[in-house]
Amino acid sequence: MPEYCLSCDYKDEIEAMIEPVILDVRGEPIEVTKEFYKCPACGDSFISSRGHDMFNEAYREYRRRHDMLQPESIRKLRRQYGFTQYEFSTLLGWETSTLSRYENGALQEESQDTLLKFVMEPVNLLQLIERKPSRLSEEKRLRLIEQLSSAQSLAKYLEHLYAKYWGNDAPDKFSGNKKLDLEKWFNVVLFFCGGGGQLRTKLNKLLFYADFKHFKEYLASITGTRYIHYRHGPVSQNYENFFAALILEERLCVEEVIFGDFVGENCVSQQEPNFALFSDSEIKVLTEVKEYFNGNSARKISQLSHMETGYLATKAHDFISYEYAKFLKI
Repeated sequence: MPEYCLSCDYKDEIEAMIEPVILDVRGEPIEVTKEFYKCPACGDSFISSRGHDMFNEAYREYRRRHDMLQPESIRKLRRQYGFTQYEFSTLLGWETSTLSRYENGALQEESQDTLLKFVMEPVNLLQLIERKPSRLSEEKRLRLIEQLSSAQSLAKYLEHLYAKYWGNDAPDKFSGNKKLDLEKWFNVVLFFCGGGGQLRTKLNKLLFYADFKHFKEYLASITGTRYIHYRHGPVSQNYENFFAALILEERLCVEEVIFGDFVGENCVSQQEPNFALFSDSEIKVLTEVKEYFNGNSARKISQLSHMETGYLATKAHDFISYEYAKFLKI
């Protein structure tokens, strides 16, 4: 539709002008196209509400870079199983308005995107429906259970899951001479997130320091986790999927916290850790790490992790060898 200047009496149609601009999306600069109009008579500039949405463009690019679901994918997932927005939100434990915003272009939180991708797997959706039967009508619940319970597809997915997370990696220098023990990993998270919880950025570093400190002192990690060199410091391999499993099982909840312009995710345990899984030396190291970093901000522990030899000696997305544990600063 033609645009006209509302600030003066200029009556002719005004052509759109385009220029590149940089928008900051969660601390990341993203170049987008700004479409605006400038009146040749009075010089006023304005953006049409009917024109190009540069924030939507920036959010879509951010999602693409971080492998997050786009709004149309979220809608497709919900409609694939015949959920209303209310039903799907209730099943996930969200407000309906939250899902509606994401389907209409708002940028989702990292943890919520992970949950959505996690329930895209039929076996996970089936477990969620069976765990929370009261959140759907009986008719819809039984229909979905039948739809999702195909033995062939379930076996195929479980085979894929085992191969991806447990079956492929033998113990080596990147796992701390241990095979991944996912239940131990879950309970380390529950230990660190007891009480008031932990910000996710700090939690990832606590996991790293616990495993590497135990290897430094006893030549074996606690969980068998492999750690990857990421921008904010070392991070557990596949941690997003593991966090999602804890959240969907209601062993962990995630709360949004705001510090000025910063939006973080506070992870809070919903049950006590099972200490019977751990040796005396593992409990000792977990306690020491938690006490050592008690009161330290997520930024401070992240900065410290950037100074670790294992982090400095690796590049982005490299695995960090436990051989560097002997240089650990704690």
